[in-house]
Amino acid sequence: MDFASGMAAFEAKHFSRAMQLLSPFAAQGDKVAQHLCAIMYQNGLGVAHNDKQAFEWMKASAEQGYGLAQHGLGFMYLEGECTGKNGSEAAKWFHMAGEQGLQGSLTTLAIMYQQGNGVPQDEQEAKRLFKLAGFDDLG
Repeated sequence: MDFASGMAAFEAKHFSRAMQLLSPFAAQGDKVAQHLCAIMYQNGLGVAHNDKQAFEWMKASAEQGYGLAQHGLGFMYLEGECTGKNGSEAAKWFHMAGEQGLQGSLTTLAIMYQQGNGVPQDEQEAKRLFKLAGFDDLG
């Protein structure tokens, strides 16, 4: 069993096989496997839906600096999905993912600054983040 087989199973939407192959890698600390296991638990793909497992795997991956997991964790906190709603925690994780160039994280964070959601309302910071995300002509 190898990681590539697990990735291939995930991409082919053979989720129960992907979980079987990737979960040992996740348990050994592989941040990509942790992220994919989190997605499968979060959405009940090939495994029973489990908010607690989804959150734990997403957080483990995010804490290792994996940008996609940082973005995913930000959304969990923003939407109150798999964990309690927490705008400031969401902003923290979107900021970290944004530092890695994830445009979706920068855009979401910009909107949070526009609305004062979890962060102080700051139109200038929102404009700066939108520009970083590639939106030059907003506002």
